[in-house]
Amino acid sequence: MLKQYETVFIMTPVLSEDQMKETVKKYLKDLKDKGAEIILEDNWGLRKLTYPIQKKSTGFYYLIEYKVEGSSIADLEIAFKRDERILRFLTVALDKHAIAYNEKKRKKAKEKEKIEV
Repeated sequence: MLKQYETVFIMTPVLSEDQMKETVKKYLKDLKDKGAEIILEDNWGLRKLTYPIQKKSTGFYYLIEYKVEGSSIADLEIAFKRDERILRFLTVALDKHAIAYNEKKRKKAKEKEKIEV
């Protein structure tokens, strides 16, 4: 059964823009190969970290929301742990309330986008 997840990961700031995009593509491809349905991708950009990680004070943040079999999450997290480009990651299983909240937030963003155009 497919469950909905949200993963945020922080990539090292020493990556170029192209290397950062390549890293994201790799993980998106891994998810799609496991049968995941990508719901949302959101590049949060380069941000200051609350505390240093591996002597780095900034990092590229990226969020992916997707539906996939629960067994695929372990493989994804192992890949994150082995990748030197990833400083931190967090995967959360979304319950029905979180899913509803995210859908409502996306709907509001679309409405706001229409008004600005």
